Amino acid sequence: MKKNCGVWISILSHKLKKRMNAKMQSLGITGVQSHIMHFIIVNAAERQVFQRDVESAFCLSRSTATGILQSMEKNGLILRESVPIDARLKNLIPTEKAVSLDAQIGEYIRDVEQCITHGLTDAQLSMFFETAALMSDNLDA
Repeated sequence: MKKNCGVWISILSHKLKKRMNAKMQSLGITGVQSHIMHFIIVNAAERQVFQRDVESAFCLSRSTATGILQSMEKNGLILRESVPIDARLKNLIPTEKAVSLDAQIGEYIRDVEQCITHGLTDAQLSMFFETAALMSDNLDA
C-alpha cells in the first residue's frame, strides 16, 4: 500500500514525539513542554510572554495550551503573573528550575534534530522546509 503525505506526516509526528518524550523523561518533562519552556525562556528575556504567544507559536488551541501550561506551572517550571493593565492576561515567567534545565533541553533537542536530519543534504533540508511551509499554508486555506 502506498502511503500518502498525511500518513507519512502522521508517522513522522508520532516517531518524533516518542523520541522527544523519551529524551526529556529524565528531566521530568515532555517533549512539547521542553519546546514551550525554551520558547518562554528565550522570549521572556526580551518581553512579556502570554498564553496567546504560545498558542500562536505552536499552533495550539486555547484549551491545549492551558493544559500544558497548567502542568508546567504545577511542576514548578513557570509562574503566571497577572498583568496590571489587564487582569485576564497572565505573564508567563520561567522559574529557576526551568532555566537550569534549559541547557540540557537544548542539547536533547539538538540530538533529536541531528537524528532526524542525519544523511540529508542541505538541498534536501531546504526543499523539506519549503515543502512543509507550503503544506502548512495549504492547510490554513
